[in-house]
Amino acid sequence: MQRWGAGLAATENQELRATGKAILLLIEEIEALHIELWSAKTALPALPADDADSDGAAAAERSLDRALGARLRRLGRR
Repeated sequence: MQRWGAGLAATENQELRATGKAILLLIEEIEALHIELWSAKTALPALPADDADSDGAAAAERSLDRALGARLRRLGRR
């Protein structure tokens, strides 16, 4: 994808160049979201399995995964 976006961004056709730049921006956003997701997952406190809050932490992680997944899908449709 990176190579394809860079190739389009380097063309003389203005529309293709804009498309290539948009692809490159989306790639950067996806990479940033992957980093954000990884950081959020590693920042969650490790709770013992028998802790009453373990269900809450698992629910919070699932919610975060869904929210970031939805954001990635929205970016993919642009």
